[in-house]
Amino acid sequence: MTDHRQTRRPYLRGALGALLLATLAFIAAPQPARAAAPEQPETVCIQCHGTLPDKLGAPVKLWRTSIHAENGISCNACHGGDPKDAADAMNRARGFLGAPKEADIPAFCGRCHPGVMKDYLASAHGKKLGMGGPHCVTCHSNHQVLKASLDLINEKSCTRCHSFERARAIRDAMQQTEGYIVGIDRRIKGFQAQGVDTDRLGKGLFAVRNRFHTLFHDVDVARVKAESAQINVELGKLDRDLIVIEQAREKRKLAGGFAIAGALLLAVLFHLMKKTFD
Repeated sequence: MTDHRQTRRPYLRGALGALLLATLAFIAAPQPARAAAPEQPETVCIQCHGTLPDKLGAPVKLWRTSIHAENGISCNACHGGDPKDAADAMNRARGFLGAPKEADIPAFCGRCHPGVMKDYLASAHGKKLGMGGPHCVTCHSNHQVLKASLDLINEKSCTRCHSFERARAIRDAMQQTEGYIVGIDRRIKGFQAQGVDTDRLGKGLFAVRNRFHTLFHDVDVARVKAESAQINVELGKLDRDLIVIEQAREKRKLAGGFAIAGALLLAVLFHLMKKTFD
């Protein structure tokens, strides 16, 4: 006589093994990311100058690798004019401004960055504007606009005007804070891609990052160190909030995994019972 318990054991072990693998795969599986936003159409400025040689086309090539291009900011945002009409793209009546003179550069950039302009004008650098001192373009470039980061505080750039010692001390004081900001920003964006509401955290980081960026034009080493320490405290609060979200999502994934495992287990048991009665 055939022992049905013996014939069912390999089947049961295989089913439970598959159940375990399916549960682990669910728990470990990454959440699908949202589709990237479609690229914005190019303005007539880009379409025209992008085909021109030498210095007429160079600004477009530089702009394509800039933080402005990355954020969808095109020529007309700075230079004005009509970005949709080639005939009036450089018409003063349509708001075309052209390129600013050196002394006007901070105000030119300050239309979008008023806080940064205020910090710059109050700094030792800003007080030397028009007297050989550096301005926005000196450090950030004009068309290949560089993102504000500690990479801008480097020996090659700073020693064009003075020694690097004070700038090095300021950069070192800000290094840990910048790394902290970059890490938190990456985690917030990761949650956004998974559909988590991070609006409050995003706004909090935006405010802290702006506060941090005010130090970029400060040359008072003691103040930079003290302010960086305070900013780290604020970042610590955001970090703890993110940990709470991470722990809650991990618990939900585990609960979901166990729920699926329970459902599959019931299905297996039901199937075995059905085979027994058959």
